[in-house]
Formats: sequence, C-alpha cells, structure tokens
Amino acid sequence: MKTLETKDYIVFLVYFLIIAVYGFWVYRRKKSANATSKDYFLAEGSLTWWAIGASLIASNISAEQFIGMSGSGFKLGLAIATYEWMAAATLIIVAVFFIPVYLKNKIYTMPQFLNKRYNSTVSMIMAVFWLLLYVVVNLTSILYLGALAITSISGIDLNICMFALAAFAVIITLGGMKVIGYTDVIQVFFLILGGLATTYLALNMVSEHYGSSGVLSGFSHLTNKAGDHFHMIFDKSNPNYMSLPGLTVLIGGMWIVNLNYWGCNQYITQRALGADLKTARGGILFAAFLKMLMPLIVVIPGIAAYLLYKEGAFQTEMLQGGEVNPDKAYPVLLNLLPAGLKGLSFAALVAAVVASLAGKANSIATIFTLDIYKKVFNTNANEKKLVNIGKITVVAAMLLAIIIAPHLGIDKKGGFEYIQEYTGFVSPGIFAMFILGFFWKRTTSNAALFATIGGFILSVFFKFLPTFADLSFLASSGFSKDNGSGVYEIPFLDRMGFVFAICVAIMVIISLLEGKKAISDEVELVDDTHHFEEDAEVVTTDANTTVKVKKSKGLEVDTSMFKTTPGFAVGALIIVGLLVALYTIYW
Repeated sequence: MKTLETKDYIVFLVYFLIIAVYGFWVYRRKKSANATSKDYFLAEGSLTWWAIGASLIASNISAEQFIGMSGSGFKLGLAIATYEWMAAATLIIVAVFFIPVYLKNKIYTMPQFLNKRYNSTVSMIMAVFWLLLYVVVNLTSILYLGALAITSISGIDLNICMFALAAFAVIITLGGMKVIGYTDVIQVFFLILGGLATTYLALNMVSEHYGSSGVLSGFSHLTNKAGDHFHMIFDKSNPNYMSLPGLTVLIGGMWIVNLNYWGCNQYITQRALGADLKTARGGILFAAFLKMLMPLIVVIPGIAAYLLYKEGAFQTEMLQGGEVNPDKAYPVLLNLLPAGLKGLSFAALVAAVVASLAGKANSIATIFTLDIYKKVFNTNANEKKLVNIGKITVVAAMLLAIIIAPHLGIDKKGGFEYIQEYTGFVSPGIFAMFILGFFWKRTTSNAALFATIGGFILSVFFKFLPTFADLSFLASSGFSKDNGSGVYEIPFLDRMGFVFAICVAIMVIISLLEGKKAISDEVELVDDTHHFEEDAEVVTTDANTTVKVKKSKGLEVDTSMFKTTPGFAVGALIIVGLLVALYTIYW
C-alpha cells in the first residue's frame, strides 16, 4: 500500500525535528565570527572520529544502495556485497597510505593536490570535470532515485519529493561541514535502525512462510532454499558473470573502483581532510566497520524478496511493463511494514538520501569556490566572500539537479548501474594519475594529462571494441563473454583493469622519455649569489657561486608517515579477518 499512516508521519516528524534542532544547535555552538572558508567547507579541527566515520557512511549510502543494491541482491545475490566488503578493505589502505599524504601536504581539495603535484592545467581540467560529474551524474541520480523510492513508498508526487529532498539537504548544507558531519551521526542511526527493521521483516516473512519463526530461522531458510544466491565469486558459466567477473572482485578492477572512490574523491576524502591524522584514521576505521554491516541492510532484504517471489509472493508487485524489475524489491518490502515501523524505514531512506545530497553539494561548493572561483574569477576574495560563494553554489547546483534529473533516463538504467557506468569511464585514468603521483616522483605533468584524457578515450574504445572486433578468443580466460546475441563483450570491471594498466604503462613511458626535461623543470642553475630561494642547494663555490634552486612543486612523502597506532592495527586486522572468514564461507 503506497501510503503513510498517521503513525508513520509522526515517526518521520520526530526524525525531522531531531535533525533540524540538533543541526541548528551544532551551527550555533560551532559558529565563529572569524570563521574561515576551511572552517565552512572542511570543519577544520572540529569533527571527532565517530563523526567522520558516520559522515563517510551517510554520504556513501543512498537510494542507489537501498534500492539498487537490494535489487542486485534479488538478481545477483550476496555477490553484490563485494562492493561493500571490499570497500572496508579499501578504507584501511586509504587510511594508512592516502590520508597521511593529504594531511602532511595540507591538501584540502583534489584539484589542489593535482596542482601541487603536477600543474595548474591538470588541476583546472579535473576541477571542471569533477564539477560536471558531481552535478550531472551523482547529484542528479541521488536526487531522482531518492525521490522515486520515496514516491513508491508514500504515494507523494515525484516532483514534490524532489523539491522536498533538495530543500532539506540545502538547509543542512548551508550550515557547513560541521553541521553535515554531526547531523550525519543521527542520519546513520536512523539509516541503520530503519534498515534493520526492513531486514527483520524480510527474514520473519521467510521464516513464517516455511512454518517457523525468528530471524535466525529465516536466514537459515534463505541460505538453504536460495543457496544459489549465496556465492561471492561467480564462475564463467554464471549468467551474471558480466556484472561481477569472478576473481576480478578480489584481485582486479574492483580495487580500482574502490580506491578511486574512497581515496581520490573530494566527496569522500573531504570528511577527513580537516582533522589530524589520528582522528582521521579513527574515523575511517569506524566507517570500515560500518561497511561490514551494510550488506545485512541493503542486500539480505533483496535475497529474501527473491526467495518469496520464487515461492509465489509479490507476483504482480515486482512487475514493471510485464517484466520483473529487481529494483522494486526494497519498496515492496517497505510497503508491507506495519504503521510506525514503516515510518521509521521511510525516515531511514530519507536520511540516506539527504545525507548524500548534502555531502555531494558541499563537495561541489568546495571545488568551485576554492579551485575555480578563487583562482580564476576573484583571486583576492576574502574568507567571508568565499563562504557566501559556497552557499550560492550549493543552491545553484541543487536547482540545476532538479531541472535536469528527470531528463537523463536514470530510472531506465537503474541507479547503481547508471553511476558505475559513467564514473567507470574515467576512474582508471584518475586513479593512475593519483597513485603514480603519490609514489613515483618522476611522474610528469604530461603523463598526468594523458591519464586524464587518454584514460577516458581508452575506456570508450574498450566499451565499443566488441562492435567491430571478435573477442571470443578471450572467453577461455574469462575476459569476454557472449552477451546472448553472439557478441563477446569485456566485463565492465575487467575493462577498468585493462585501461588502468595501459594508463600506468604509458604514463611511465612518457615520464621516462621526458626525464631530462623533468629534471630541468625541477632545478635551475643560477649564477647569482643574491637572488635565489631560501631552500636553494649550493652546488659549486667559486667567484660566481652556482646555485641549484629547488622549486616548490612535489609532495612531501616519507615512510614514517605510514606508521599506524597499535589500536588502528588491531582494528584493521579484525576487519581483514572478518573478510577472509566471509569470503571463505560464501565463496
């Protein structure tokens, strides 16, 4: 039944008031007359480890997880949980190796990193690209899918839902990262509580269907009766192999997806960039533990819906246009919740969408204000001006998303697939540019430019390669599969792996060929003892002292940065142990 009852509205109103009152309290308490742009965009020094961790998850989990991953659970099974569980492992790597580099070098935005490591051209190209990606792909899909999900549960008009979600998110975002970070703690509480309520209902329904009771009994029936949906690694004969191609999820393209998303993404890293290293690492580790929990909330309900559908339930509710639509699994379950509990799950979904919208809008405002407006339009802008420009950008981005979202066909592709497809065209090149920039000092700016542009071109090439080349010879190795019409396509994650490997190889070749030029870019010989930089290194001493002048380009990186505390090491080992156990049990 697509309506909310009085009890549901009361529960939702309580959630809304808690968020609004707490957010206003945080804003008033943390407000400073001398607040800088870094205070507003990054909440510099203000977020605790638990606020950072909660904000990471609240920003990450949205309608595409609740609706899209539950739908994938219905279709693919537990294997889709690899996006969540491998993310937990990725977060540990980001905390150990990526965050120390950002914090040590006082990096606040990803374009700033590129400018410091490479040059302003690479930085500006990527700043514009990220703005387009965040507004046209991410912000619109979060808003539209969220509104669709809420409409399917409440019966409220789609446009009203879009405007309401956008307005709610704007109110939170205008308070700055402090308000976003701390209200995200409550958002995550409702997200998990409401999500667990849906899982509880789904498992109870399975249990009752087979004449027993209790969620443990339901889960046991689920693993016995839908055993085909509890395999993490697909073999080549699996019809869903193209989506999750075997060991690629453990040793291939899945790492590129996750490392790029969690380590090279303003939307995510921004939560930790305003903290000290210990706090940032603690928050990221907390987020990793929460990621381990997410499949219970966003995948298990989809598998339960699959089993119940197979047993004759939801036969009409799951249909769309005469065919089964897996993305209907979660809304169908939510509509079966009793009054009050449905309101809680409704609040959880809204919390997930609003938190993601707020985080994305803040990142858009940060990049535009600090990396474009301040550098191109007003280099002398004061701190108050920058904060005001950020607020205007938030409103403008959200209005643009409302206008264009209905025209992108997001619902036809499926939200999770939509986001992965479009970001996947550029992720390999971006990650190659970042990873070599971090750990290979000889990487040049031209090599980075190739990764930026060439990575995208290579991704498009591999996408359309099957239309003019027979790739059946790759089938035996698992790198291609018949799509059902006689055309052998390369699985999406494998395409990303190929593009990343090629980008790294060509970046190395370009950098080595430019070796002499790279050295001349870094040093300048000056026959003048009075006009050189303070950090200049004396090379020779004679009547006219020759001085080797070192430019400021480059990053400060040393191995001591990567040392962790014993507490972090123990937490990381627990997560790795859990991952090994889960993949062993459900291989």
